[in-house]
Amino acid sequence: MKFKSKLLIFLLAAIVFLLIDLSSTITPTARVSSSNNSLPVSIRLTNSDSENESFAKFDQMVKGFLSSNGVKGASVAIARDGKLLYAKGYGYANVEDKVETEPYHIFRIASASKLITAVAVMRLVDKGMLSLESKVFGPEGVLTDSLYTSYLDSRIEEITVKQLLNHSAGWTTRYGDQLFMHESIARQLGKELPITKDDIITFAFSKRLHFSPGSRSSYNNLGYLFAERVIEKVAAQGYEQFVKEQIFSPLGIFDAYIAQNFDSLRYSSEVRYYEVPEAKPVPAFDGSAQILLKARGGNNVRDLGGAGGWVISSVSLMKFILALEDESQNSPLSAEVMEILSQTEQGFQPIGWRAISPNKNKWRTGSFAGTSTLIMSRNDGLRYVFITNTSPWQGAKFPHQIDRFMSSAFGRINEWPERNLFSQEEVVHQTAIWPNFNIPYIESKVESLNEEEPNDEVNLSGSYFQSVVPELE
Repeated sequence: MKFKSKLLIFLLAAIVFLLIDLSSTITPTARVSSSNNSLPVSIRLTNSDSENESFAKFDQMVKGFLSSNGVKGASVAIARDGKLLYAKGYGYANVEDKVETEPYHIFRIASASKLITAVAVMRLVDKGMLSLESKVFGPEGVLTDSLYTSYLDSRIEEITVKQLLNHSAGWTTRYGDQLFMHESIARQLGKELPITKDDIITFAFSKRLHFSPGSRSSYNNLGYLFAERVIEKVAAQGYEQFVKEQIFSPLGIFDAYIAQNFDSLRYSSEVRYYEVPEAKPVPAFDGSAQILLKARGGNNVRDLGGAGGWVISSVSLMKFILALEDESQNSPLSAEVMEILSQTEQGFQPIGWRAISPNKNKWRTGSFAGTSTLIMSRNDGLRYVFITNTSPWQGAKFPHQIDRFMSSAFGRINEWPERNLFSQEEVVHQTAIWPNFNIPYIESKVESLNEEEPNDEVNLSGSYFQSVVPELE
Protein backbone atom coordinates (compact mmCIF):
# COMPACT_ATOMS: atom_id res chain seq x y z
CA MET A 1 0.00 0.00 0.00
CA LYS A 2 2.79 2.38 0.93
CA PHE A 3 4.58 1.47 -2.29
CA LYS A 4 1.47 2.31 -4.36
CA SER A 5 1.06 5.67 -2.59
CA LYS A 6 4.67 6.60 -3.23
CA LEU A 7 4.34 5.53 -6.86
CA LEU A 8 1.18 7.66 -7.27
CA ILE A 9 2.92 10.71 -5.74
CA PHE A 10 5.92 10.19 -8.03
CA LEU A 11 3.72 9.94 -11.14
CA LEU A 12 1.76 13.08 -10.22
CA ALA A 13 4.98 15.02 -9.65
CA ALA A 14 6.35 13.85 -13.00
CA ILE A 15 3.17 14.94 -14.81
CA VAL A 16 3.27 18.40 -13.19
CA PHE A 17 6.95 18.82 -14.12
CA LEU A 18 6.24 17.74 -17.71
CA LEU A 19 3.35 20.20 -18.07
CA ILE A 20 5.49 23.07 -16.77
CA ASP A 21 8.29 22.19 -19.16
CA LEU A 22 5.95 21.90 -22.16
CA SER A 23 4.27 25.21 -21.41
CA SER A 24 7.60 26.98 -21.67
CA THR A 25 8.78 25.36 -24.89
CA ILE A 26 6.01 24.45 -27.32
CA THR A 27 3.74 27.44 -27.27
CA PRO A 28 3.08 28.88 -30.77
CA THR A 29 5.01 32.01 -29.89
CA ALA A 30 8.54 31.56 -28.65
CA ARG A 31 9.38 31.77 -24.96
CA VAL A 32 9.12 35.29 -23.58
CA SER A 33 12.13 36.60 -21.73
CA SER A 34 12.88 39.82 -19.87
CA SER A 35 16.52 39.72 -20.90
CA ASN A 36 17.75 42.73 -22.83
CA ASN A 37 19.64 40.35 -25.10
CA SER A 38 16.51 38.62 -26.39
CA LEU A 39 14.79 39.49 -29.63
CA PRO A 40 11.85 41.74 -30.56
CA VAL A 41 8.57 40.50 -31.97
CA SER A 42 6.59 42.35 -34.65
CA ILE A 43 2.85 42.89 -34.45
CA ARG A 44 0.43 41.60 -37.05
CA LEU A 45 -0.48 44.46 -39.36
CA THR A 46 -3.77 44.20 -41.24
CA ASN A 47 -5.28 46.07 -44.18
CA SER A 48 -7.23 48.32 -41.83
CA ASP A 49 -3.96 49.78 -40.51
CA SER A 50 -3.36 51.37 -43.93
CA GLU A 51 -6.80 52.77 -44.59
CA ASN A 52 -5.94 56.43 -45.21
CA GLU A 53 -7.48 59.08 -47.43
CA SER A 54 -4.00 60.01 -48.73
CA PHE A 55 -3.77 56.61 -50.44
CA ALA A 56 -7.35 56.39 -51.77
CA LYS A 57 -6.49 57.09 -55.44
CA PHE A 58 -3.33 55.01 -55.23
CA ASP A 59 -5.35 52.14 -53.78
CA GLN A 60 -7.82 52.20 -56.67
CA MET A 61 -5.00 52.30 -59.21
CA VAL A 62 -3.37 49.20 -57.69
CA LYS A 63 -6.64 47.30 -57.86
CA GLY A 64 -7.08 48.23 -61.51
CA PHE A 65 -3.48 47.29 -62.37
CA LEU A 66 -3.78 43.86 -60.77
CA SER A 67 -7.14 43.18 -62.40
CA SER A 68 -5.91 44.14 -65.86
CA ASN A 69 -2.96 41.76 -65.52
CA GLY A 70 -4.94 38.83 -64.13
CA VAL A 71 -3.15 38.86 -60.76
CA LYS A 72 -5.08 36.98 -58.07
CA GLY A 73 -3.37 38.53 -55.05
CA ALA A 74 -0.57 40.91 -54.11
CA SER A 75 1.06 42.62 -51.16
CA VAL A 76 2.50 46.14 -51.21
CA ALA A 77 4.65 47.84 -48.57
CA ILE A 78 5.84 51.45 -48.89
CA ALA A 79 8.40 53.20 -46.68
CA ARG A 80 9.79 56.71 -46.74
CA ASP A 81 12.79 57.98 -44.83
CA GLY A 82 12.94 54.77 -42.79
CA LYS A 83 9.25 54.81 -41.80
CA LEU A 84 6.67 52.28 -42.93
CA LEU A 85 3.77 54.32 -44.30
CA TYR A 86 1.68 51.71 -46.06
CA ALA A 87 1.25 47.93 -45.97
CA LYS A 88 -1.71 46.37 -47.69
CA GLY A 89 -2.82 43.16 -49.33
CA TYR A 90 -4.91 43.03 -52.50
CA GLY A 91 -7.13 40.39 -54.01
CA TYR A 92 -7.00 36.85 -52.69
CA ALA A 93 -4.33 34.89 -50.87
CA ASN A 94 -6.42 31.83 -51.69
CA VAL A 95 -9.06 32.21 -54.39
CA GLU A 96 -10.76 28.87 -53.80
CA ASP A 97 -11.27 29.50 -50.07
CA LYS A 98 -12.01 33.22 -50.54
CA VAL A 99 -9.15 34.25 -48.21
CA GLU A 100 -8.38 37.92 -48.80
CA THR A 101 -4.75 38.98 -48.84
CA GLU A 102 -3.43 40.77 -45.76
CA PRO A 103 0.02 42.34 -45.11
CA TYR A 104 0.96 39.41 -42.88
CA HIS A 105 0.59 36.82 -45.64
CA ILE A 106 3.90 35.41 -46.82
CA PHE A 107 4.88 34.96 -50.48
CA ARG A 108 7.63 33.29 -52.45
CA ILE A 109 9.99 36.02 -53.61
CA ALA A 110 11.99 34.04 -56.19
CA SER A 111 15.34 35.65 -57.11
CA ALA A 112 14.87 38.48 -54.63
CA SER A 113 16.23 35.76 -52.31
CA LYS A 114 19.66 36.47 -53.79
CA LEU A 115 19.83 39.77 -51.92
CA ILE A 116 19.25 37.90 -48.66
CA THR A 117 22.02 35.44 -49.53
CA ALA A 118 24.41 38.23 -50.49
CA VAL A 119 23.80 39.91 -47.12
CA ALA A 120 24.44 36.60 -45.34
CA VAL A 121 27.80 36.30 -47.13
CA MET A 122 28.63 39.92 -46.30
CA ARG A 123 27.79 39.20 -42.66
CA LEU A 124 30.60 36.63 -42.65
CA VAL A 125 32.89 39.15 -44.36
CA ASP A 126 31.98 41.73 -41.72
CA LYS A 127 32.87 39.27 -38.95
CA GLY A 128 36.26 38.57 -40.52
CA MET A 129 35.39 34.95 -41.26
CA LEU A 130 35.52 35.29 -45.05
CA SER A 131 36.85 37.54 -47.79
CA LEU A 132 35.19 38.43 -51.07
CA GLU A 133 38.50 37.52 -52.72
CA SER A 134 38.59 34.07 -51.10
CA LYS A 135 38.89 31.25 -53.61
CA VAL A 136 35.88 28.95 -53.57
CA PHE A 137 37.35 25.75 -55.06
CA GLY A 138 40.73 24.07 -55.36
CA PRO A 139 43.44 23.43 -52.75
CA GLU A 140 43.15 26.98 -51.40
CA GLY A 141 39.37 27.11 -51.66
CA VAL A 142 36.62 27.30 -49.05
CA LEU A 143 34.89 24.20 -50.41
CA THR A 144 37.35 21.32 -50.35
CA ASP A 145 35.09 18.32 -49.70
CA SER A 146 35.30 15.51 -52.25
CA LEU A 147 32.13 16.72 -54.01
CA TYR A 148 33.96 19.89 -55.07
CA THR A 149 37.23 18.36 -56.26
CA SER A 150 36.13 16.62 -59.47
CA TYR A 151 35.66 19.21 -62.23
CA LEU A 152 36.34 19.20 -65.95
CA ASP A 153 37.46 22.83 -66.26
CA SER A 154 40.50 23.81 -64.17
CA ARG A 155 39.46 27.47 -64.38
CA ILE A 156 36.95 26.65 -61.66
CA GLU A 157 39.85 27.04 -59.21
CA GLU A 158 40.02 30.74 -60.10
CA ILE A 159 36.46 31.49 -58.92
CA THR A 160 36.18 33.84 -55.93
CA VAL A 161 33.32 34.47 -53.52
CA LYS A 162 32.68 37.87 -55.12
CA GLN A 163 32.34 36.27 -58.55
CA LEU A 164 29.59 33.99 -57.23
CA LEU A 165 27.68 37.05 -56.05
CA ASN A 166 28.07 39.27 -59.13
CA HIS A 167 27.47 36.50 -61.67
CA SER A 168 31.00 36.53 -63.07
CA ALA A 169 32.09 33.01 -62.07
CA GLY A 170 31.84 31.65 -65.63
CA TRP A 171 28.41 30.00 -65.77
CA THR A 172 25.53 31.09 -68.00
CA THR A 173 22.06 29.75 -68.84
CA ARG A 174 23.05 29.20 -72.48
CA TYR A 175 22.00 25.55 -72.38
CA GLY A 176 19.36 25.95 -69.66
CA ASP A 177 19.13 26.96 -66.03
CA GLN A 178 20.77 24.19 -64.02
CA LEU A 179 18.32 24.66 -61.14
CA PHE A 180 15.27 24.17 -63.38
CA MET A 181 16.35 21.21 -65.53
CA HIS A 182 15.95 18.31 -63.11
CA GLU A 183 14.72 15.82 -65.73
CA SER A 184 17.61 16.54 -68.08
CA ILE A 185 20.20 16.33 -65.30
CA ALA A 186 18.75 13.08 -63.99
CA ARG A 187 18.88 11.60 -67.49
CA GLN A 188 22.47 12.70 -68.15
CA LEU A 189 23.67 11.46 -64.77
CA GLY A 190 21.71 8.23 -65.06
CA LYS A 191 19.84 8.91 -61.82
CA GLU A 192 16.24 8.61 -60.67
CA LEU A 193 14.20 11.66 -59.73
CA PRO A 194 14.27 13.58 -57.52
CA ILE A 195 17.80 14.83 -57.98
CA THR A 196 19.62 16.65 -55.18
CA LYS A 197 21.66 19.84 -55.02
CA ASP A 198 24.76 17.65 -55.00
CA ASP A 199 23.61 16.15 -58.30
CA ILE A 200 23.26 19.63 -59.78
CA ILE A 201 26.81 20.44 -58.67
CA THR A 202 28.16 17.18 -60.13
CA PHE A 203 26.41 17.99 -63.41
CA ALA A 204 27.77 21.56 -63.51
CA PHE A 205 31.31 20.35 -62.81
CA SER A 206 31.06 17.88 -65.72
CA LYS A 207 30.81 20.83 -68.16
CA ARG A 208 33.25 23.54 -69.12
CA LEU A 209 32.74 27.11 -67.97
CA HIS A 210 31.24 29.40 -70.60
CA PHE A 211 33.78 32.17 -69.94
CA SER A 212 36.82 32.81 -67.78
CA PRO A 213 35.96 33.78 -64.19
CA GLY A 214 36.02 37.53 -63.60
CA SER A 215 35.97 38.51 -67.27
CA ARG A 216 32.28 39.53 -67.41
CA SER A 217 28.88 38.92 -65.81
CA SER A 218 26.10 36.59 -66.95
CA TYR A 219 23.05 36.26 -64.73
CA ASN A 220 22.53 32.74 -63.40
CA ASN A 221 21.26 30.86 -60.34
CA LEU A 222 24.12 28.39 -59.96
CA GLY A 223 26.53 30.86 -58.36
CA TYR A 224 24.11 31.43 -55.51
CA LEU A 225 23.78 27.70 -54.92
CA PHE A 226 27.52 27.70 -54.28
CA ALA A 227 27.24 30.88 -52.17
CA GLU A 228 24.78 28.99 -49.98
CA ARG A 229 27.32 26.18 -49.58
CA VAL A 230 30.07 28.70 -48.72
CA ILE A 231 27.90 30.11 -45.93
CA GLU A 232 27.25 26.65 -44.53
CA LYS A 233 30.93 25.72 -44.63
CA VAL A 234 32.27 28.89 -43.01
CA ALA A 235 29.50 29.26 -40.44
CA ALA A 236 29.39 25.50 -39.70
CA GLN A 237 25.60 25.84 -39.75
CA GLY A 238 22.72 25.26 -42.15
CA TYR A 239 22.04 28.12 -44.54
CA GLU A 240 18.43 28.76 -43.47
CA GLN A 241 19.24 28.67 -39.78
CA PHE A 242 22.21 31.01 -40.23
CA VAL A 243 20.10 33.59 -42.05
CA LYS A 244 17.36 33.41 -39.45
CA GLU A 245 19.71 33.76 -36.49
CA GLN A 246 22.22 36.23 -37.90
CA ILE A 247 20.05 38.39 -40.20
CA PHE A 248 16.34 38.08 -39.48
CA SER A 249 16.02 37.47 -35.74
CA PRO A 250 17.90 40.63 -34.69
CA LEU A 251 15.46 42.59 -36.89
CA GLY A 252 12.39 40.97 -35.32
CA ILE A 253 11.59 39.04 -38.50
CA PHE A 254 10.04 35.67 -37.70
CA ASP A 255 7.94 34.97 -40.78
CA ALA A 256 10.64 34.01 -43.29
CA TYR A 257 11.24 30.42 -44.43
CA ILE A 258 12.66 28.39 -47.27
CA ALA A 259 9.70 27.40 -49.43
CA GLN A 260 8.03 24.03 -49.60
CA ASN A 261 7.25 22.59 -53.04
CA PHE A 262 3.77 21.18 -52.90
CA ASP A 263 0.57 23.16 -52.47
CA SER A 264 -0.45 21.00 -49.51
CA LEU A 265 2.74 21.91 -47.62
CA ARG A 266 2.32 25.70 -47.68
CA TYR A 267 2.99 27.46 -44.39
CA SER A 268 -0.04 28.51 -42.34
CA SER A 269 0.01 32.15 -43.50
CA GLU A 270 1.37 31.48 -46.98
CA VAL A 271 -0.59 32.40 -50.09
CA ARG A 272 -1.60 29.96 -52.78
CA TYR A 273 0.12 30.34 -56.17
CA TYR A 274 -1.45 30.81 -59.60
CA GLU A 275 -0.32 30.79 -63.21
CA VAL A 276 -1.92 32.01 -66.43
CA PRO A 277 -5.07 30.08 -67.42
CA GLU A 278 -3.21 28.57 -70.38
CA ALA A 279 -0.49 27.05 -68.16
CA LYS A 280 -0.26 23.30 -68.60
CA PRO A 281 0.43 20.93 -65.68
CA VAL A 282 3.73 19.07 -65.74
CA PRO A 283 5.10 15.97 -64.00
CA ALA A 284 6.04 16.57 -60.37
CA PHE A 285 9.70 17.44 -59.79
CA ASP A 286 10.20 14.35 -57.62
CA GLY A 287 9.38 11.84 -60.35
CA SER A 288 6.09 10.77 -58.80
CA ALA A 289 2.99 10.15 -60.91
CA GLN A 290 1.46 13.52 -60.01
CA ILE A 291 0.74 16.05 -62.76
CA LEU A 292 0.84 19.56 -61.32
CA LEU A 293 1.30 23.21 -62.12
CA LYS A 294 4.94 24.28 -61.93
CA ALA A 295 4.04 26.58 -59.02
CA ARG A 296 2.50 23.73 -57.03
CA GLY A 297 5.09 20.98 -57.32
CA GLY A 298 6.29 20.91 -60.90
CA ASN A 299 9.34 22.99 -59.97
CA ASN A 300 11.67 22.21 -57.08
CA VAL A 301 11.42 25.62 -55.43
CA ARG A 302 12.81 24.45 -52.11
CA ASP A 303 16.15 23.49 -53.62
CA LEU A 304 16.50 26.98 -55.09
CA GLY A 305 17.41 27.94 -51.53
CA GLY A 306 19.72 30.94 -51.53
CA ALA A 307 19.11 31.55 -55.24
CA GLY A 308 15.33 31.83 -55.06
CA GLY A 309 13.75 29.85 -52.26
CA TRP A 310 12.63 32.32 -49.57
CA VAL A 311 9.05 33.08 -48.56
CA ILE A 312 8.40 36.22 -46.47
CA SER A 313 5.82 38.98 -45.98
CA SER A 314 6.16 42.33 -47.73
CA VAL A 315 6.37 44.07 -44.34
CA SER A 316 9.26 41.93 -43.12
CA LEU A 317 11.02 42.22 -46.46
CA MET A 318 10.72 46.01 -46.15
CA LYS A 319 12.18 45.89 -42.65
CA PHE A 320 15.12 43.93 -44.06
CA ILE A 321 15.66 46.42 -46.90
CA LEU A 322 15.62 49.42 -44.56
CA ALA A 323 18.16 47.74 -42.29
CA LEU A 324 20.56 47.37 -45.23
CA GLU A 325 20.76 51.11 -45.72
CA ASP A 326 20.67 52.58 -42.23
CA GLU A 327 22.72 51.44 -39.24
CA SER A 328 20.12 52.96 -36.92
CA GLN A 329 17.66 50.30 -38.17
CA ASN A 330 19.69 47.58 -36.38
CA SER A 331 21.50 46.63 -39.57
CA PRO A 332 23.21 43.23 -39.72
CA LEU A 333 26.13 44.91 -41.52
CA SER A 334 28.56 47.70 -40.71
CA ALA A 335 28.37 50.93 -42.70
CA GLU A 336 31.59 49.99 -44.51
CA VAL A 337 30.24 46.64 -45.67
CA MET A 338 26.81 48.08 -46.49
CA GLU A 339 28.57 50.45 -48.88
CA ILE A 340 29.98 47.48 -50.82
CA LEU A 341 26.41 46.41 -51.63
CA SER A 342 25.82 49.82 -53.24
CA GLN A 343 28.90 49.76 -55.44
CA THR A 344 28.83 49.18 -59.18
CA GLU A 345 31.57 48.04 -61.55
CA GLN A 346 31.45 48.60 -65.29
CA GLY A 347 30.44 45.42 -67.11
CA PHE A 348 29.44 43.52 -63.96
CA GLN A 349 26.27 42.91 -62.01
CA PRO A 350 26.08 44.46 -58.55
CA ILE A 351 26.29 42.21 -55.49
CA GLY A 352 22.82 41.02 -54.47
CA TRP A 353 20.88 43.74 -56.28
CA ARG A 354 19.64 43.28 -59.86
CA ALA A 355 20.53 46.79 -60.98
CA ILE A 356 21.89 50.03 -59.48
CA SER A 357 21.63 53.25 -61.46
CA PRO A 358 24.36 55.95 -61.48
CA ASN A 359 22.24 58.02 -59.08
CA LYS A 360 21.93 55.03 -56.71
CA ASN A 361 18.38 53.89 -57.38
CA LYS A 362 18.34 50.13 -56.73
CA TRP A 363 16.14 47.32 -58.02
CA ARG A 364 15.81 43.70 -56.99
CA THR A 365 13.47 41.45 -58.95
CA GLY A 366 12.24 37.90 -58.71
CA SER A 367 10.05 35.89 -61.06
CA PHE A 368 9.11 32.29 -61.69
CA ALA A 369 5.90 30.31 -62.07
CA GLY A 370 3.42 31.58 -59.50
CA THR A 371 5.11 34.74 -58.28
CA SER A 372 6.64 38.09 -59.21
CA THR A 373 8.59 40.40 -56.91
CA LEU A 374 9.97 43.90 -57.20
CA ILE A 375 11.96 45.68 -54.50
CA MET A 376 12.72 49.32 -55.24
CA SER A 377 15.07 51.52 -53.22
CA ARG A 378 15.09 55.09 -54.47
CA ASN A 379 17.60 57.82 -53.80
CA ASP A 380 14.87 60.16 -52.53
CA GLY A 381 14.23 58.00 -49.47
CA LEU A 382 11.26 56.15 -50.92
CA ARG A 383 11.23 52.33 -50.82
CA TYR A 384 8.61 49.81 -51.86
CA VAL A 385 8.06 46.06 -52.02
CA PHE A 386 5.51 44.63 -54.45
CA ILE A 387 4.88 40.85 -54.43
CA THR A 388 2.26 38.82 -56.28
CA ASN A 389 1.03 35.23 -55.97
CA THR A 390 0.48 35.05 -59.73
CA SER A 391 2.81 34.92 -62.71
CA PRO A 392 1.11 36.91 -65.51
CA TRP A 393 1.69 36.30 -69.20
CA GLN A 394 4.56 38.85 -69.22
CA GLY A 395 6.59 36.40 -67.11
CA ALA A 396 10.01 37.72 -66.08
CA LYS A 397 9.21 41.09 -67.68
CA PHE A 398 6.34 41.77 -65.30
CA PRO A 399 8.52 43.65 -62.74
CA HIS A 400 9.11 46.19 -65.57
CA GLN A 401 5.36 46.69 -65.64
CA ILE A 402 5.24 47.09 -61.86
CA ASP A 403 8.05 49.65 -61.96
CA ARG A 404 6.34 51.79 -64.58
CA PHE A 405 2.99 51.49 -62.84
CA MET A 406 4.32 52.46 -59.40
CA SER A 407 6.15 55.47 -60.82
CA SER A 408 2.81 56.69 -62.13
CA ALA A 409 0.72 55.69 -59.12
CA PHE A 410 2.94 57.53 -56.63
CA GLY A 411 1.97 60.73 -58.39
CA ARG A 412 -1.60 60.20 -57.17
CA ILE A 413 -0.57 60.40 -53.51
CA ASN A 414 -1.26 64.02 -52.63
CA GLU A 415 0.19 63.98 -49.14
CA TRP A 416 2.32 61.48 -47.27
CA PRO A 417 0.79 60.62 -43.88
CA GLU A 418 2.68 61.51 -40.71
CA ARG A 419 3.03 58.06 -39.19
CA ASN A 420 5.20 54.99 -38.95
CA LEU A 421 3.49 51.60 -38.91
CA PHE A 422 6.69 50.10 -37.53
CA SER A 423 6.16 52.22 -34.39
CA GLN A 424 3.09 50.11 -33.64
CA GLU A 425 5.40 47.34 -32.47
CA GLU A 426 4.93 46.24 -28.91
CA VAL A 427 8.09 46.25 -26.80
CA VAL A 428 8.13 42.53 -26.16
CA HIS A 429 11.16 40.26 -26.20
CA GLN A 430 11.55 36.61 -27.00
CA THR A 431 14.32 34.09 -27.41
CA ALA A 432 15.25 33.02 -30.94
CA ILE A 433 13.30 29.80 -31.25
CA TRP A 434 12.37 28.86 -34.83
CA PRO A 435 9.94 25.92 -34.94
CA ASN A 436 8.97 24.21 -38.17
CA PHE A 437 5.66 26.07 -38.25
CA ASN A 438 4.89 29.78 -38.55
CA ILE A 439 5.26 31.83 -35.38
CA PRO A 440 2.15 34.01 -35.33
CA TYR A 441 2.62 37.68 -34.66
CA ILE A 442 1.67 39.19 -31.32
CA GLU A 443 -1.47 41.22 -31.98
CA SER A 444 -1.39 44.64 -30.38
CA LYS A 445 -2.41 48.18 -31.07
CA VAL A 446 -0.21 51.04 -29.91
CA GLU A 447 -0.57 54.64 -31.00
CA SER A 448 1.72 55.79 -33.80
CA LEU A 449 4.42 58.29 -32.91
CA ASN A 450 2.99 60.98 -35.20
CA GLU A 451 6.42 62.10 -36.30
CA GLU A 452 6.47 64.89 -38.87
CA GLU A 453 7.56 64.12 -42.40
CA PRO A 454 8.28 66.49 -45.28
CA ASN A 455 5.91 66.34 -48.25
CA ASP A 456 8.36 66.09 -51.15
CA GLU A 457 7.28 65.52 -54.72
CA VAL A 458 7.93 62.04 -56.11
CA ASN A 459 9.06 61.35 -59.67
CA LEU A 460 10.74 58.33 -61.24
CA SER A 461 10.56 57.29 -64.87
CA GLY A 462 12.09 53.85 -64.47
CA SER A 463 13.91 54.30 -67.80
CA TYR A 464 17.32 53.33 -66.41
CA PHE A 465 15.89 50.15 -64.92
CA GLN A 466 14.41 49.20 -68.28
CA SER A 467 17.65 49.86 -70.15
CA VAL A 468 20.01 47.92 -67.88
CA VAL A 469 17.73 44.96 -67.21
CA PRO A 470 16.18 43.94 -70.52
CA GLU A 471 15.30 40.49 -69.20
CA LEU A 472 14.50 40.10 -65.52
CA GLU A 473 14.76 36.93 -63.49
